Amino acid sequence: MTLNAHKAKMLIDKSFRISDIDPRIYGSFIEQLGRAVYGGIYELSHSSADEDGFRQDVIELVKELRVPIIRYPGGNMVSAYNWEDGIGPKELRPKRLDLAWNSLETNEVGTNEFAAWAKKVNAEVMMAVNLGTRGIDAARNLVEYCNHPGGTYWSDLRKEHGYTDPHNIKVWCLGNEMDGPWQIGMKTAYEYGRLAAETAKAMKLVDPSIELVSCGSSGSGMPTFPEWEAETLEHTYEAADYISLHQYYGNRDNDSANYLASTLDMDSFIKTVTAACDYMKAKKRSKKTMNLSFDEWNVWFHSNDQDKAIEPWSLSPPLLEDIYTFEDALLVGSMLNTLLKHSDRVKIACMAQLVNVIAPIMTETGGGIWKQSIFYPFYYTSVYGRGTALHSIVDSPKYDSKDFTDVPFLDQSVVYNEESEELVIFAVNRSLDTQLLVDVDIRSFEGYKLAEQIVLKNENPKAVNSINDEQVKPEKGNDSYIENGTLTAVLPKMSWNMFRLKKLEV
Repeated sequence: MTLNAHKAKMLIDKSFRISDIDPRIYGSFIEQLGRAVYGGIYELSHSSADEDGFRQDVIELVKELRVPIIRYPGGNMVSAYNWEDGIGPKELRPKRLDLAWNSLETNEVGTNEFAAWAKKVNAEVMMAVNLGTRGIDAARNLVEYCNHPGGTYWSDLRKEHGYTDPHNIKVWCLGNEMDGPWQIGMKTAYEYGRLAAETAKAMKLVDPSIELVSCGSSGSGMPTFPEWEAETLEHTYEAADYISLHQYYGNRDNDSANYLASTLDMDSFIKTVTAACDYMKAKKRSKKTMNLSFDEWNVWFHSNDQDKAIEPWSLSPPLLEDIYTFEDALLVGSMLNTLLKHSDRVKIACMAQLVNVIAPIMTETGGGIWKQSIFYPFYYTSVYGRGTALHSIVDSPKYDSKDFTDVPFLDQSVVYNEESEELVIFAVNRSLDTQLLVDVDIRSFEGYKLAEQIVLKNENPKAVNSINDEQVKPEKGNDSYIENGTLTAVLPKMSWNMFRLKKLEV
C-alpha cells in the first residue's frame, strides 16, 4: 500500500434497495453478421461440432457467462430479412444479398436452428421482426410459426420442418434502429410508431403472453433524441412492454481519462429515456410503467477502418472483429455497473455481441477459441451480480475530462443476495496513475467476512488477449480487509475489482 493514494468512502445498508435484478440484464446478441454465426457458433467441419454443426467449445464458454437471453437475428440485418428464407430443407434455402453488411447470406442457419442452439446454452431467444421492408403480416406469421402449438398453416409447417414443440419465444423486438439513416426502411417517428403499434396488436392477438420491445433512439447522440421517444411512445406506450436503448463507446482520441468517463453519458441516456416514458405515462393517465431494454451496448471502434477493406458480397467476412484492450474491459465493467444502478427500470440488456463480432468470445475458423479482455468483467458480474441491487452513498474524489466534469474516480455497483447471504461490490478505479483506498461502511452486514477479491489490472492500458497470449486476466487481491464494521478496499490504479463478502457461519 502506497502513501500516494486517493481516498473515498462508501455507505452500504440492506435497506437501500434499488430493485431486484432481472437476470435478463445479462443478455447478449447474435446477428447474422460476419463470423458471429458461420465460423462462430456454427461450423459443420469443426472438430468440436456437434450433430447439429454447433461448436461445442463455443457452447461451453457461452454457458460460463450464464447468458439468459440472446437477441436474434439482428440488428441492421433484420430490416431487409425474409424469415421464411431460413426455414425448411437447407438445400432449398435461397442465398441472399445482406444489404445491411454488404455480405452474402446462405440462410443455412435460421429460426429453428438458432432456437435449438439457444437451448444448448440455456438461453431464451429474443426475436426481432422486420419493420423495415416488411411489417404486420410477416411478423404475425412468424409468431404463429414459433409459438402456436399446432393446427394452423404456420404452426403445422414448423412441425413439418421437424420441430413438433413450439419454441415459445416470449420477448420480441419491433424492428431495429428505425430512426437510423443507415437502416433499410428507415421511418419517421410517426411512421414507425403507427406501424409498431399495429404490428404489436396483431402479434399479441396470435400470442397474448409475449412481451414486446419498441425501438427507441439508436444512441444518445442521435439528432432526434429524445423527440423520437416522445413521438413513438404516443402510439406504442400501451402496446409495447419495453423501449430499447443502444449505445457504443470508443477511445477514438486516445484520451483514456475521457473514455473511462463515458458511462456518465450512459447514465444520462437512461435517465432521459426513463423521463420520456414517465412523461408519457402521465400524459396518457396510464397505470402502466414502461421499462427499458438496453439491447445493444458495448465498445465498438477498433475495427472500423479494417471493415472498409472487406470485399463486397463475401461469405462470412471478418466484420466488426474488435480486439479489446485492458481499458476497454474497465469501461465494460463500468457499463455493467450503470445497468445495475438502474435495474429498477432496465430489465433487459444485451451485450452486443457474443461471438467474434464485437464480442467477449473469439474463435479461429477451423481452430481454437479464446477470451477477450471484456469477457472477465461480464463473467464475474453475470455470475455474482444476481439478487438485489443496493444504492450506495459515495464520497469520491473527482476529475474533469474533455467532455465530462466531476467524474468520480470510484465507479461502483452493489448486489445483495439475501438467500445466500452474500454481498458483492463491483468497483472501478478510473484513476490512470493513482491507487484508490475506499472505506466501506458495512455495519448493516454484521458478521460478514471478505471471501474473495478479484482484480483486473495491467500496467499497459492497451494490453490485449490473443489465442496464444493472454495479457489481460483476473487475479486474486489480498490487500483489502474488514475491521470494526468497515471494509478497507484497495483498488489499484486503472483497475476493475470484485469484492465478495459472505456471512460467517455460526
